[in-house]
Amino acid sequence: MANLKTQRISCSVLEQNFQEVDPGLTNREAMEEANRCLYCYDAPCITACPTSIDIPSFIKKIASGNLKGSAKTIMLSNPVGASCSRVCPTEELCEGACVLNDSTHPIMIGKLQRYSTDWAIRNDQTLFEAGVKIGKSVAVIGAGPAGLSAARELARLGYDVTIYEASEKAGGLNTYGIVSFRLPQSVSFWEVDQVKKLDVKIVTNTRVGKDTSAKELTENFDYIILAAGMAEVPNLGIEGEELDGVHDAIEFVKATKGRELSKDFIGKKVVVIGAGNTAIDGATCSVRLGAQNVKILYRRTEQEMTAYDFEYEFAKQDGVEFRWLTAPKRIIGDENGKVTGIECYQMALGEPDSDGRRRPVAVEGSEFVLPVDAVIKAIGQNRHLELIKAFDLEEEGGVVQVNRETLQTSNPKIFACGDIIFGKGKGEAMVVTAAQQGKDAAYAIHLQNVPVGSV
Repeated sequence: MANLKTQRISCSVLEQNFQEVDPGLTNREAMEEANRCLYCYDAPCITACPTSIDIPSFIKKIASGNLKGSAKTIMLSNPVGASCSRVCPTEELCEGACVLNDSTHPIMIGKLQRYSTDWAIRNDQTLFEAGVKIGKSVAVIGAGPAGLSAARELARLGYDVTIYEASEKAGGLNTYGIVSFRLPQSVSFWEVDQVKKLDVKIVTNTRVGKDTSAKELTENFDYIILAAGMAEVPNLGIEGEELDGVHDAIEFVKATKGRELSKDFIGKKVVVIGAGNTAIDGATCSVRLGAQNVKILYRRTEQEMTAYDFEYEFAKQDGVEFRWLTAPKRIIGDENGKVTGIECYQMALGEPDSDGRRRPVAVEGSEFVLPVDAVIKAIGQNRHLELIKAFDLEEEGGVVQVNRETLQTSNPKIFACGDIIFGKGKGEAMVVTAAQQGKDAAYAIHLQNVPVGSV
């Protein structure tokens, strides 16, 4: 990507850099790949999918030319299946379980899933209808993968559903938090529209606790589903965080999704603190904005990083440098308050933390300075404590406590799903997992309103 390292980089080049990297399968490639599938009767790929998509069925429908049927099979199980076809770690899930791993190579399930859902998007397909109304209402807080999935299922079951979303547009992580060159916003917006077409009301720019109260929602709806995800990136707690040039990774990626493609990064040196998927996104966005050098600093080693393997490989291909066992001590600025460097410690690994990863410890006298122009913080996200407290729900460290069978909270009429119920080191906080939990919350509510066995 040599064109990113010139001061004369144009806005049109920046736009091009944020176009989707993977063009997807051609018609011929999709047909050939679909015909490789063995259509296993007891398919391990279905078991490996958190949403239990009938993978042999949707692939067989591709082979027979029934693309709408294929897309409907996918989206029936996974209401954000178009997004997941691009961002799921398929090599660890469905493709990792494919029986062809033992002989040749696995079916490209993710790419075939994208092929079908892309067809549905291009052809503006409406895949589902709302169910007959049963006279019950549900407020869903958060329009991300978990909230949309819950709302979609409830609408199909006949509930009156209203989603409250703090951001300007619905879609949550898929709309704002995953880089455009992996997941274009248009894909997320199509999934949102599929939910809207089921008579689901989506109220955006509305923060519960500010624009409407928890009490009002509790009084006006039969049930509530809390699917608010996570909040902002926390402070590093070091000197210099207030300097010009220090960025929150979530807000940084969100700006690029809204096509706010700043030329301030052209030719600059950037460091990203953290080694999760959001850190990778911050680093690869910086490369595409024209940064000359991008480093990820991580206080542990490659073995402890939380980013998916395919994200890690993607970043390395973009030329991102990884500095393991490195942690920030302070951020250095000039007399004008602009970032000029970052002082770091070398780290060593000690005993394991509660999440099983070994605890990093600073090596005495190991400090060194890296010259940088920008620092991107990507060390996880804070919890929605105020929101949780507004509903007076039982929580531990900002993690809403639920019955893991029913996803019911300490308030019987409130259910919770997605990131808001994931604790550190507990479970897999993936888009596909959030989608399944949204469905589970919907079914748990429905079981309270219909005879057992009729769902």
